[in-house]
Amino acid sequence: MDREEALEKLKNIIRPYVQDQGAFESLSEETDFINDLKINSANLVDVILDIEEKFDILIDNESMKQMVNVKEAIGIIEKELLKE
Repeated sequence: MDREEALEKLKNIIRPYVQDQGAFESLSEETDFINDLKINSANLVDVILDIEEKFDILIDNESMKQMVNVKEAIGIIEKELLKE
């Protein structure tokens, strides 16, 4: 899976949780889940669970803490996919 495909899957996962549609429309790797997209921390847990399910990976607690923006999320997804 290439980075662009991972980004598209990630966008589909986070879309239902986004509170700021304008920020979602201009989403980039630097987009912050909480500050830019206004995803609350409880929903961020749901996003991580959805990522695990969609990509068939497990994300450890340390990686969860680092998953604050799109770039970090894709990096963690790619890292976990390489383990398989």
